Amino acid sequence: MKNVFKKVVSFTLAAALTVGSMFALASCGKKNYAKDNETIKIGVSGPLTGGAAKYGIAVKNSAKMAIDEINAAGGLYGMKFELLALDDEHKKENVTTTYSAMYEDGMQISLGTVTTAPGLEFKELSKDDNVFVLTPSATGDDIVEYSNAYQMCFADSNQGTASAQYFNANYQGKKVGVFYKADDEYSSGIYEKFIASLDQSFKSAGVETATFTGDGLDFSTQVNMLKDCEVIFLPIYTEPAAAFMKKGVGVISNSAIYYGCDGLDGVEAEFGTWDEFMAIPQEVSFLSHFNSKAESGPAYDFVQKYNATYDSDKEPVNQFGAAAYDCVYAIFEALKFAKENLGKEFDESTSPSDYCDILTEVFNSDSFVFHGITGKCEGNNKSDISWDDSGFVNKQADKYVVKPAN
Repeated sequence: MKNVFKKVVSFTLAAALTVGSMFALASCGKKNYAKDNETIKIGVSGPLTGGAAKYGIAVKNSAKMAIDEINAAGGLYGMKFELLALDDEHKKENVTTTYSAMYEDGMQISLGTVTTAPGLEFKELSKDDNVFVLTPSATGDDIVEYSNAYQMCFADSNQGTASAQYFNANYQGKKVGVFYKADDEYSSGIYEKFIASLDQSFKSAGVETATFTGDGLDFSTQVNMLKDCEVIFLPIYTEPAAAFMKKGVGVISNSAIYYGCDGLDGVEAEFGTWDEFMAIPQEVSFLSHFNSKAESGPAYDFVQKYNATYDSDKEPVNQFGAAAYDCVYAIFEALKFAKENLGKEFDESTSPSDYCDILTEVFNSDSFVFHGITGKCEGNNKSDISWDDSGFVNKQADKYVVKPAN
């Protein structure tokens, strides 16, 4: 639906403007800060410091790794890429600064933001400048409201719905609880879709719900509220999830199951050691489009290269990073598709708006299918990933067990 308004407005304007006035409108566009670029610049705003830094650092590292690989192989018809990555600290009030700095530094294409709240600010700025956005991990449904924006990650509605479908198929008859962050767009958005998509049998039995707000991590009250639950849904990020699990030892049943979404990826890093994490008696699992513990195939190859390139103890890989790696390669492949199949021309000085027009045409095409490391990979084959003008991604996900019950 997001393109319907755009098409109606475009038609109305075209009917109302004379040829002369249309030319005048086109000629007074934004300044092209990329006109002197010597590389194609891809920008991303994300938390590189603070509590969510593990996500932003993984995105920055993985995007750079993809760019370095592409450049080492000759680039795109000889043109090289460059990454611009700035720290928004997972705060929406910082996004105007990070966006403006990257735009004025020649950013032509963007990975948007790493997290949702800053992304809701970023989307308005990128829409006004007609900058193409392919975010690896900002999952809010409204992130892709405008026709310039796409997601490599699953949207909150898709994560909440897919998780409910898994519960409907696998956890019938079990007492379900939910622990989520009420003042967070990511957490509350997934929760709402999850509850709406649960079978009536769960609702009739009663879903126990506990919430929190702010940055506090003392969850004694919430743990006691959910102590009788057999499956606990955790649509939250790793730091509060780990604090909840630690507090739940000896209170929540050892046979209970913790089940999260993509924000739970890397939760083991919140524990002092792997042994401390493994001492949590419950099963820990989440809906995933990437298996960082794969023992073979494209995901395994990516993790091995990432760990050889970066200090995996300080900067652990997660699916946010894997999605950023896919984002860069999807943009690269889309530009190849545009030139070889659509006859598009572009270079290092092409404006952001022109790149956006080219890339949106490709991403909306039924003929463009990207093969990546996220999504369900069979054997040594990469996954099939596509988009349409909704901006949502089409690929397969699966339940990933981080650790089984002890």
